Amino acid sequence: MAEYSFPTEMVDLPSKGWFYDSKNPLASGEIEIKYMTAKEEDILTSANLIKKGIVFDKLLQALIVDKKIKYDDILIGDKNAILVAARILGYGKDYAIQYPHPDTDELEEVTIDLTKLKDKEINFSKLTKGVNEFEMTLPASKRVITYKLLNQKDERMIDADVASMKKMNPDIDADITTRLKRAILSVDGDSGKQVVNKFVDNEFLSRDSFHFRTEFAKMTPDVNMNTDVKFSDGSERSIVVPMGPGFFWPNA
Repeated sequence: MAEYSFPTEMVDLPSKGWFYDSKNPLASGEIEIKYMTAKEEDILTSANLIKKGIVFDKLLQALIVDKKIKYDDILIGDKNAILVAARILGYGKDYAIQYPHPDTDELEEVTIDLTKLKDKEINFSKLTKGVNEFEMTLPASKRVITYKLLNQKDERMIDADVASMKKMNPDIDADITTRLKRAILSVDGDSGKQVVNKFVDNEFLSRDSFHFRTEFAKMTPDVNMNTDVKFSDGSERSIVVPMGPGFFWPNA
């Protein structure tokens, strides 16, 4: 590995490297990132990258030390953990946001301690190490599907597909079905893409879809982005930490 003159930190991945092939550097369960510099701030302030929705991706690619790591391989939950770590290293643990008071709905500044965010609890003992493929029998239809956890490549393709379909039909948001088509690998033993697409579009009962998405969310390694914030009068509310472009700018 190349020598760097700037400080770096090791970041633990929520997946613990469990779902990566043993030859993948990410199978170690951790990743080394460097501290942000003014060069990375140029990335964060690029209006073009923000407009394209890829500013965080370009930032993380610049921060990852081991260039043998393929960015497209990173699972979405692991990417979120790297983002949070990069924010803490770059601007500290305190993240101030404007949030409506639970009683008055008036915006008030509240501060989130990002170091208090913990990884979701996953029972890895029931999962095969090095394998990102799982099987489920759907409760209503009894059909059997295999599926995978989504990585950065999948996320990029989903965004492109959704944007393309939005141009053809602005009234329909196809995010759910597009994600399902990316996650599901086979239906009743048939891995043909047309079979999977037909199943999602025409045969996936809503009861089964809801069950699948619920179980999929439970087993997906990620950072738990739910946290409690306290308002000036002492009242508290549980919120999901927002991760828009302002996430990296303390006073944005």
